[in-house]
Amino acid sequence: MARPKKHWAMVEASRDEASLAVRLYNDPAEVRSFEGFVVHMHLAWLYLLHAEFTRDKIDHRYWQRDNPRRLERIDGEPKRWELTKSARERWPDPQNPVRANLEFFIGLRNKVEHRFAREQQALSAVVSGQAQALLLNYEEELTTQFGMTSSLATRLRFPVFVGSFTAEGEKALRRLRKMLPASLRMFIAEYNANLDPSVSDDPRYELRLRVFQELAPKDPDALAIQYTRYDDLTDDERAAVEQLGRKGNVIIKERVRNVAGADELRPTQVVKAVQARIPYRFTTDDFQRAWKKLDVRPPSKSPHPERTEEKYCTYDKRHGDYGYKPAYVEKLVRECSNAEGFTNPTGKPARDKVTMALVAVPTTG
Repeated sequence: MARPKKHWAMVEASRDEASLAVRLYNDPAEVRSFEGFVVHMHLAWLYLLHAEFTRDKIDHRYWQRDNPRRLERIDGEPKRWELTKSARERWPDPQNPVRANLEFFIGLRNKVEHRFAREQQALSAVVSGQAQALLLNYEEELTTQFGMTSSLATRLRFPVFVGSFTAEGEKALRRLRKMLPASLRMFIAEYNANLDPSVSDDPRYELRLRVFQELAPKDPDALAIQYTRYDDLTDDERAAVEQLGRKGNVIIKERVRNVAGADELRPTQVVKAVQARIPYRFTTDDFQRAWKKLDVRPPSKSPHPERTEEKYCTYDKRHGDYGYKPAYVEKLVRECSNAEGFTNPTGKPARDKVTMALVAVPTTG
């Protein structure tokens, strides 16, 4: 029988750490349960990424700066990349929501380790959406890289709990959130404020759930808990979910719902903002072409004008027009900052500002 490859031992160690992390998180008798979850998920991710690097023959050891031929060592063992560097190697894009979620918990671990023992419950209530995303991202990376047989689905069960399933439980959780120390509230607020909305609204950064109780099970083969992705719903189903969700929300993080005009821009403001930040002309015609191509909002005279891409645009029913989010300006700037990217949303070739300005200058003499 062939010996298992070296990286498989690291995968198993990673799975053990993740299982222990969840067991601690779900143990109400454990005083430092949330700290334990963060620490052991940190190790689970570190071992998992190191297993990938080992399998792919990526050298993840540190070499001495003054002598690049010699390894850095700690207690005789080669020093290997920490989780921060490993995550940046795996996801080079700083806007990747999986990396953003990991870096959030790396920073949080540095804040809470061996401190804030009395605030463990409050902290877990505030960032439980990010914690759930951390675990789901881990499961996705684990099974994508090492196959479905490595899944934690058979190890972990949906916990039995009260939480916000009852009115009194929801009130207790809201009171608990207010007990979080100011330093931790500041860290969480500042970290989230520095994220692009496309990252902070991504479920891979923070998972938010609405739970609906079925009246009776109809399928004997159905699981007690079934997860349906919002993106997989039809437009009518999404509208129904939004309507039902207005009462009885089970949402981990309070967030300001869309309010007409709160932080929105008119089309002319979007055009000016984009024009100022890219090297090409960006006109009202380009703006109109872009929202159609990117499906940011429904076409004019649509029977459902409210069905917008919410993170970029909202419909103002009272005035019958649309407001555009700063995140949409950022998206257009990213798309249109080079000639090829400019053509994708606008369907037109990029036109250099300087060239166009010279053409417009009349000749004399």
